[in-house]
Amino acid sequence: MLAGLCVLAGVVTAGMAFPAAAGLGVLSNEAGDSVSSSSADLVNTQAPLTTTLTDSAGQPIAYLFDQNRTNVTNEQISPAMKAAILAIEDRRFYEHQGVDWQGTIRAVIANSASGDVVQGASTLTQQYVKNYMLYVEAQTEAERLKATEQTPARKLKEARIALQLERQLSKDEILNRYLNIVFMGNGSYGVAAAARTYFNTTPDKLTVPQAAMLAGMVRSTTQFDPIQHPQTATERRNVVIDQMRQQGMINDQQAQQAISSPLGVSNPLVQVPNGCIGAGDTGFFCKYVVQYLTEAGFSTEQINRGGYTIRTTLDREAMRQIKNSVDRVAPDAPNVANAMALVQPGQDKHRVLAMGANRTFGLNADSEETSYGLPYQPVNLGAGSVYKIFTAATALEKGLGINYQMDIPPSGYASPIYLDGSARPIPVANAGTYPPVLSMQDALATSPNTGFIKLEEYTGIPDVVDMSVRLGMKSLATTPFTDPNTGQRTGKSIAQVTKDQKLASFTLGTTPTSVLELSNVSATLLSGGKWCPPTPIDSITDAAGKPVPFTEEGCQQAVDPGLANTLVTGLSKDDTSGTSAAAARSAGWNRPMMGKTGTTQQHKSAAFVGGVPQMAGAVITFDNSNSPRPLCDSGSAPFPCGNGNIFGGKTPAETWYGAVNPLLAGKPTEPLPPTEARYLEGGSESRVPDVVGDRLSDARAELEGGGWTVTTRDVDNRAPKGTVIGQTPRGAALPGQRITLQVSTGSVPPPPPIPTLPGAAPPTAAPPAPGGG
Repeated sequence: MLAGLCVLAGVVTAGMAFPAAAGLGVLSNEAGDSVSSSSADLVNTQAPLTTTLTDSAGQPIAYLFDQNRTNVTNEQISPAMKAAILAIEDRRFYEHQGVDWQGTIRAVIANSASGDVVQGASTLTQQYVKNYMLYVEAQTEAERLKATEQTPARKLKEARIALQLERQLSKDEILNRYLNIVFMGNGSYGVAAAARTYFNTTPDKLTVPQAAMLAGMVRSTTQFDPIQHPQTATERRNVVIDQMRQQGMINDQQAQQAISSPLGVSNPLVQVPNGCIGAGDTGFFCKYVVQYLTEAGFSTEQINRGGYTIRTTLDREAMRQIKNSVDRVAPDAPNVANAMALVQPGQDKHRVLAMGANRTFGLNADSEETSYGLPYQPVNLGAGSVYKIFTAATALEKGLGINYQMDIPPSGYASPIYLDGSARPIPVANAGTYPPVLSMQDALATSPNTGFIKLEEYTGIPDVVDMSVRLGMKSLATTPFTDPNTGQRTGKSIAQVTKDQKLASFTLGTTPTSVLELSNVSATLLSGGKWCPPTPIDSITDAAGKPVPFTEEGCQQAVDPGLANTLVTGLSKDDTSGTSAAAARSAGWNRPMMGKTGTTQQHKSAAFVGGVPQMAGAVITFDNSNSPRPLCDSGSAPFPCGNGNIFGGKTPAETWYGAVNPLLAGKPTEPLPPTEARYLEGGSESRVPDVVGDRLSDARAELEGGGWTVTTRDVDNRAPKGTVIGQTPRGAALPGQRITLQVSTGSVPPPPPIPTLPGAAPPTAAPPAPGGG
């Protein structure tokens, strides 16, 4: 036990202190400038503190700071630490009123006579004032130099503030504040950071030799650095121990035992990494949190100096599975990025569960590191046919149903809206062969380009773009469009230019796309059409543990719940008969889900978006170099190549299933939301009269009277001539859509003659049937 650590009696009277202060104050007007306001600032303003980001369970993932400092109370600092700093820096701390006048006058006179540095005599209170001016008030290098300049004016101003401070705060409070603010070397500000840095402990557990070493470093953190100068640091520590003994704070036996102890400094030092670079696999998530906070109104200074505890939405297991999957499916190859994000659906909050990439978050480009927000900032190469979701949603809102029978023109289709810069049609190609008609649900699963370009002819391009923004692609409406010819940003957003120029390629996903926003589109649909911002924050508390309010954009009903629920079902075949079925089987997937693949035209990127009621996510794999090339992934990890063959159903889908399947293991299977009849078969405004069996003239009159365009095709049939025997589409159609009617010719031509084999006798007439018929 410490023998003499107690409050010493006796103080210097105020009448002795203030005359001296007044007499010396005439030496410099500057010494009296803003003394009262500075004193008030010292009382009311805290030193910069470290902000801690934690995962959803409260475990730290990153630290953000200008100065690595954590405040602790007097009770959280060991008596040994308090004794050591008093013994070596201010043994009469509990006796004076903040200034040792005898020593100060001697130092001022010595400085005035010789021009040397003002020497000694600073009490802990004065040192606290100096440290505050240096580490809290000073913002520029000039201000820091001014805070430490060795002039009588600065020294006297410091003394006057110290005198006022001692009338406003108790001695214990001043000592506590000093130990929390003082720099102790190697990036550690305050005793809590120093205890962790040098001894990997907390300040309440500091022993006599540990405390003595830290107290000894205050005079010069460079000269007495225990890593660079262990012998000098040991000698200085022992001086502090001996002072503690001489002042009766410890006895001879305790002193000898402490002097005999090794320094015991951690090797390497336990230094807290500053910022998201030190967050490891959670670096991308960390950077998104910082961006989200700044957009919510926090300044960088607030974040790095406020000492907040920010509990994020990060799910450690989700993060682990994402990282495992993006790395396994796409091992780190030059210029190949594989990025994924997961969002939790909800009616009042869409929590970001995790995000990551196969690339390491860092600054060393030579080691394929990047600090670009791959999982949340837009990928310029696009997400391909995933954007067909927005065309389908627009069609449902305009009155079609998910069972609507879509026309699927063959490859080479010349659409009147898919044009080049000279207004000439660009042939639309499919990646395979398709039947001429598919339900919208089957078309979403198999993804024919021609069918969705044709569907876009009826929905209109602007409405599809607006639908994408409503469902979650918010950055399209805020990111300036860059002119591909000049490379210059324009004054219009990507969404606005796409609408103005009626770029039909929008449904084929050529637009810059954020992986996180795409994940949130899926979350919006799985939340009954309720869009909420993808938030990475659960709560914020200040250094005192009090809640800190922050502003988030409110949730919005993007589309009718019935539309969203039915579209989820419309997207539910991708894993069974659609383009990701092989990846689903390989992963052992067996749950109902929504999903959609996408591949850009030159195979420079591919994407997959999917979701179940518990979580929604997306993956984009792309060449993230300055000059992107096509990607190949035939039987191996994706790599840049001459003629790409990557598809959304390969690397992206494999990554998604590889991360989500283990996350859901052992959890109950949840059904997809119920559909609504209106969005299955279409609303009344899209119902096409069934004219099969009618005379052509009657059928044409009824259809054209309803606003549809009619074309006919003759079909040999025994029905009376002019009778409608078939129609396409039948059930639902967009207003103004062309209805094709199959009309009977009234006759069936005779069958062709039976071919005669070489050498065979010609066929003879068949004998009459028995009984005459």
